[in-house]
Amino acid sequence: MQQIAKGVWKLVLGEPEQMTPEHFRSFPIKTEAIDEVPISHSRAFTEEEIGWKKSRRGITVTLPMRTNEDIYGFGLQLQGFDQAGKRRYLKVNSDPVADTGEGHAPVPFYISTAGYGLFVDTFRYTTFLMGTNTELGQSSGMTAENEDHEEFSEAAIYALKRAEEERKVIIDIPSADGVTIYLFEGNIMEVVQRYNLFSGGGCVPPMWGLGMWYRMYGGSSETEAKQFAEQFRKEKLPMDVLGLEPGWHSHSYSCTYRWSKLFPNHDKMIQEMDENGYKLNLWEHVYVYPKAPFYEKLKDYSGDYEVWNGLVPDFATKEACELFEEHHREEFVKKGILGFKLDECDNSDFNPSNWAFPDSTEFPSGMDGEQMHLAIGTLYQNLIYRIFKGEDKRTYSQVRSSGALAAPLPFVLYSDLYDHKQFIRGMVNSGFSGLLWCPEVRDCVNGDDLLRRVQTVVFSAHALINSWRIPSPPWKQTDIEKNLAGEEMETAVYYTDQCRKLFELRMSLLPYLYSAFVEYANTGKPPIRALVMDYPQDENARMIDDEYLFGESMLVCPLTYEDGTKRSVYLPEGEWFDFFTKEQVSGGRTIEVEADYDRIPVYVKDGSLIPLAEPVQCVTKDTVFTMHAELFGDKAAEFSLYEDDFETFEYEKNQAKLLLKKKPESELAIIRTGEGPMRYQF
Repeated sequence: MQQIAKGVWKLVLGEPEQMTPEHFRSFPIKTEAIDEVPISHSRAFTEEEIGWKKSRRGITVTLPMRTNEDIYGFGLQLQGFDQAGKRRYLKVNSDPVADTGEGHAPVPFYISTAGYGLFVDTFRYTTFLMGTNTELGQSSGMTAENEDHEEFSEAAIYALKRAEEERKVIIDIPSADGVTIYLFEGNIMEVVQRYNLFSGGGCVPPMWGLGMWYRMYGGSSETEAKQFAEQFRKEKLPMDVLGLEPGWHSHSYSCTYRWSKLFPNHDKMIQEMDENGYKLNLWEHVYVYPKAPFYEKLKDYSGDYEVWNGLVPDFATKEACELFEEHHREEFVKKGILGFKLDECDNSDFNPSNWAFPDSTEFPSGMDGEQMHLAIGTLYQNLIYRIFKGEDKRTYSQVRSSGALAAPLPFVLYSDLYDHKQFIRGMVNSGFSGLLWCPEVRDCVNGDDLLRRVQTVVFSAHALINSWRIPSPPWKQTDIEKNLAGEEMETAVYYTDQCRKLFELRMSLLPYLYSAFVEYANTGKPPIRALVMDYPQDENARMIDDEYLFGESMLVCPLTYEDGTKRSVYLPEGEWFDFFTKEQVSGGRTIEVEADYDRIPVYVKDGSLIPLAEPVQCVTKDTVFTMHAELFGDKAAEFSLYEDDFETFEYEKNQAKLLLKKKPESELAIIRTGEGPMRYQF
């Protein structure tokens, strides 16, 4: 094995394919930052214990697996958490029906509590068997017979059990003559940091991107968009971004990328929205309709099958990227559009309107359909990022599919599925694989369900209300049919007020969350993550998939509508404080929490200093946050805030750091270092 950075090892087996995630890397490895990450847990096997073989099927890699290992990762996993003892089939699928490993963003990377992480550099539908099988000869000598069984049932027979004997990790990579794997050493957090820094470090969104978002009804017009903008300001509902859905295209499914007749004065509208503090985000997908301006030129750089009467661009070619980029740069980005939402790029096995091109599709670059399904979401992100980087504007955008090495890309995943518990699990899991996830608010059974979903999204990487199916906001009417008919709930005023409070809470947390993202870029530590990352030795934390850390200090414990007003909360060892009441609670145990529908349980670590901003209606280039800091506990504490222009890439050269220090009963001390505009006042 070749060591390429501290605790990062490269192993080349056979003759790897050319078209892999590493081949399309857009960001250099942050070697110096990796060197700063400690190694507090060395891997529990040697290089000699890694096996591999080549067969007619492809490549098989094996590693030892101990009986007590827990496994995390594999990308955006909505239906499972600890992956030990499971078979993971990493295929892009928008609507997996079971806990198979498929999903919007399968990533061939996992982390083991045995002191390592492993990344397989491939775009193939790879299968990982995590301790499900033993090799020939393992059972020799077993003699047990005539043992009593407590129960004969499917549940008892197929129950997930830890193996009593040593087993194997078996990695099955089809259609390949070789593969490159990377090993990352350390405990869970250290491995995740190394992987993210190996990817190029985490992204730093613009500050406005962390504010409130609202996606409008799919058929909204220019006039209606302006009316919404006015309504939000009139009702003092904080809102930074308005998203335009398919109706803005002159033809969608597939797309023209040209404004429809619903937006006759779109350039003027963009300018007026900007003057009122709104950023605009445009929905699209990559299937190019014949009326698109660049259709004819794109034909030679597309796959040999179409989707929805549209071309499938080969973004592995320079020519396809340049055609797509040029149109988006000139027609949208230069005119003030600050982001895009890529839909239907994630394959579909079960949807009756199938948007999946065949796996046998041939692309000019030499990629086949299988590889392109796993690559297209990330390739799209790369090209959109290049546009904004070239214009010195930061974006924060959405995408329905992503993959390996995506941590530096400022895109957030979302889903058309809508199970709230799964969405919370997505929050917990996404941080293992360098991904960002949005538990966006869509359908709600009633107002209380709406509040539970808004609470989760407020404490997420992306605070989005998606109303593409309804013409009025859900706090006016949650019932879709009544919303479409223009009927308002009797309780609309109450739920509007409650949503306003939650939106304002989000706005007060923006500087805190922004600083967490800067730390993500510099250290690889995810801004939102599972408890087990921070508490790797805590056996209880290893199984918690419905709580997560939000930034360095806050533990968020959402409830769903189905939970009612009670839930169990596990607090790791130490003292904790209720974020809202400052009530002190001792950790190292599970507690029962009462939380009415207008409250979400959030706890803060003892010895934390939390900077909070006076809520603003939106973030503009001139916004200065009025700040105060709250100390939790009776210890001295500190917090690092980061100041820059919040919009451009100037922060990469000039950024100020404010070190906040506070002792009980003492004034707040502020030490400012570095250059940059002053965006905080205390």
